[in-house]
Amino acid sequence: MGQTTAEKIIANAAGQESVQVGDIVTCAVDLAMIHDSGGPRRVKPAMEKLGVGVWDPDKIVLISDHFVPCTDAESANILKLTREWAAEQNIANFYDQQGICHVVTPERGHLRPGMFAVGGDSHSPTGGAFGSYMFGIGATDMLGVLVTGETWIKVPDIIRIIWSGRFGAGVAAKDMALKMSATLGMDGGGYQAVQYSGETIENLEMMERMTLCNMAAELGAQAGLIEPDETTAAYVTAAGGDPGNWQAFRSDADAEYKVTHEFDAGDLAPQVAAPHSPANAADVGDVEPAEIDQFYIGACTGAKLNDLKMAASILKGNSVATGKRLTVAPASSRILTQATKDGVIEILLEAGASLLPPGCGACAGYGVGVLAEDEVCLASTARNFQGRMGASTSKIYLASPYTVAASAVAGHITDPREVIN
Repeated sequence: MGQTTAEKIIANAAGQESVQVGDIVTCAVDLAMIHDSGGPRRVKPAMEKLGVGVWDPDKIVLISDHFVPCTDAESANILKLTREWAAEQNIANFYDQQGICHVVTPERGHLRPGMFAVGGDSHSPTGGAFGSYMFGIGATDMLGVLVTGETWIKVPDIIRIIWSGRFGAGVAAKDMALKMSATLGMDGGGYQAVQYSGETIENLEMMERMTLCNMAAELGAQAGLIEPDETTAAYVTAAGGDPGNWQAFRSDADAEYKVTHEFDAGDLAPQVAAPHSPANAADVGDVEPAEIDQFYIGACTGAKLNDLKMAASILKGNSVATGKRLTVAPASSRILTQATKDGVIEILLEAGASLLPPGCGACAGYGVGVLAEDEVCLASTARNFQGRMGASTSKIYLASPYTVAASAVAGHITDPREVIN
């Protein structure tokens, strides 16, 4: 029986020729990614108590992104502790206030096909866009990884999701993710990983692939993967990494999947998820009107360079509706720099957007841009759980950057195709 991409990566990390669903194996970790919120401040006390250090500082990527920029003494102390720990443990791959971990890690060349990686964040499946098996773990498990360089895994069922066709105007990978959340639900149907494939996936640029794999978490999956291909190899190389023998990690033709789901991108309309779950998604035209206070373009799913360009394509020559606010938080400093060079930031600012520093910011409910009591937000983020972006009485709708930008112009939830046409 053939092996899927996920099974090949797990087998390689476990030092075995093959694995089967349900096997429990110990794997060598190629990379551990941690950030300021769940990283040093959680593991440092335990490591000091045990009298141990990290197993290999070169295989650790540390990023401060949640508490940046610090808005009070408590968050400043968290960042201070993070910097001190990086120095104590000789972590060379420390990116301080350079952007969101899921975006900075690959753009700095740290991910490659075939890699077995873990991250201290639930959206770590983003790494699957690069042909890696990457998943999120908690602080206790991360402590074990940082000290030993190993972790165990139960080989999951692999669910294949095939997308055919090409997008219409105003549709993006975010709409695909929301459609799948609504159709398949968020419980994941058991312990699983998702593999995306098909014509639509093959034609997606890397930043759109990142959105899909990132939101595998919203499907209840441990990991989301896309088979490595020439597009993957080109991105990794440009980022300064080595794609290696990426062909070896493509799924075999006779690989078996627990179930296969099929979707048609040609029939996909822009999606909007109502509070308080991504699974509450529906075609934009079927969403009941709601008064929106803030429009937010940010997060690892919604503020990459391509996302900002989507928003700019809508906002060019238009203005944010009177009495409404549009807030933009680029996903990384490099993205901010490139978007500035490309004239994208100028378009956003001329339309009336407020620009925030790169980082997780309001998406995770930290710092500037959070919501007040009873406020309603339409955001390009991955999650809209109650209270996530601020006050517990606030409400969050989710959509693509196209839809958020078009809605900011109209002042209410709007089909972006109406603006494009």
